[in-house]
Amino acid sequence: MITVPAPAGPGAFVHPALFYRDLDEYVTGVGGFVRAALAADEPVLVAVPGPHLDALREGLAVDGSGITWTDMTELGRNPGRILAALQDFADRDPNRPARIVGEPIWPGRSPAEVLEATRHEALINSAFAGRPATVLCPYDVVGLAPDVVRDARRTHPTLIEGGRDLPSPDHTGLSGLSADLDRPLPEPAGAVARLAYAHGGLAEVREYAEGWGRGTGLSSARRGDLIMAISEAAANSLSHGGGKGTLRLWTVDGPAAGVVAEIHDDGRLADPLAGRRRPSLASAHGGRGLWMIHQLCDLVEVRATESGLTLRLHVATP
Repeated sequence: MITVPAPAGPGAFVHPALFYRDLDEYVTGVGGFVRAALAADEPVLVAVPGPHLDALREGLAVDGSGITWTDMTELGRNPGRILAALQDFADRDPNRPARIVGEPIWPGRSPAEVLEATRHEALINSAFAGRPATVLCPYDVVGLAPDVVRDARRTHPTLIEGGRDLPSPDHTGLSGLSADLDRPLPEPAGAVARLAYAHGGLAEVREYAEGWGRGTGLSSARRGDLIMAISEAAANSLSHGGGKGTLRLWTVDGPAAGVVAEIHDDGRLADPLAGRRRPSLASAHGGRGLWMIHQLCDLVEVRATESGLTLRLHVATP
């Protein structure tokens, strides 16, 4: 029997990891969580990979009118988009606690995607602090690498494992994970195009990226998205990153085929949540550029270190 976490009390945020070993454990654990939410008349969002959506629909066998179903392989292809979607759901009815199932990491994710999804899991504790919500995160302890499961123990204050719901002895704050999350990015394997830019050079950045992008497999629409994302990143360099920066561009072959743009400058990331939560319309700044970049790209890798700020923007080719 798998424990169902208690609902969040007034002003409380609960963030357990559910470790499962097979589909039966998965449906039992997640299904119990969803049934408890429906019984309490609490809104529930289920954001898990498509095959798990099908298994849950079949296993629950309940009226799904109180459930919002979302395929996490689409919502969370770029892990930087997940947090805002969860917060948007919780904000729909601020007078009732929200129940959310979020499975941001599954077997088959690339190492870069897993790292950014782990960053999401660490940030969610700060983003939801003080909010009456419960976010249950399932982890396939058989299909995922041991280091991924280890990090789940570090990012979740509570663990559900072997039928028990206990505090995680390994839980640490975001600062305790910074060294691992900001590990150096691997160097590209092939040819790299490079452009240094400074104040007054934003138009040059756009023109350079546009010309280079015509030689890739991107459609005109996706090429336009990439140019816009590069422009936003370069504009941030000029405004907040020391007034200069470096753009590098290259292509990737194989299963993860696509285009990568890397922007490095002397900036700092004052707010780790910048770009991952929806910026306020009333705010004059507050991460709007990073927010747009996350919406435009299939993956955004972020590295904030003593040497500056690096963004790697990935756009997949067909």
